[in-house]
Amino acid sequence: MDEKTGNVIDLAVLAREAAGSGLAGPLWSFSSADLNANVLRFAMGDGVPEHVNKEVDVIVLVVSGAAVVTLDGQDIAVRGGQMVVLPKGARRAIRAEGGDVVYVTVHRRRMGLMPARRQP
Repeated sequence: MDEKTGNVIDLAVLAREAAGSGLAGPLWSFSSADLNANVLRFAMGDGVPEHVNKEVDVIVLVVSGAAVVTLDGQDIAVRGGQMVVLPKGARRAIRAEGGDVVYVTVHRRRMGLMPARRQP
């Protein structure tokens, strides 16, 4: 985890280095007293299972690839260069679609993390 502020994080390099690596989940994380940010990668069909986050709104910015974000039962297709805001209290899930996906999440700091990953 990189705790320094003011650093430039090259998302294209992170995505390129992760491609085909088999890595899943967080590639980079930042946490401060006010903010949490993560860069995540998932392979086709993998992602974050459906859950409800009652604490914070979350911005999801897709860096590369494509994903389907399910928000209160509605599927939303997002691809590299697009972002979606997930409001707190909404039922949500995200999965890689059409290959690997690398995306950034940003939200106000909260305690705890996402639900446990689903078993294969």
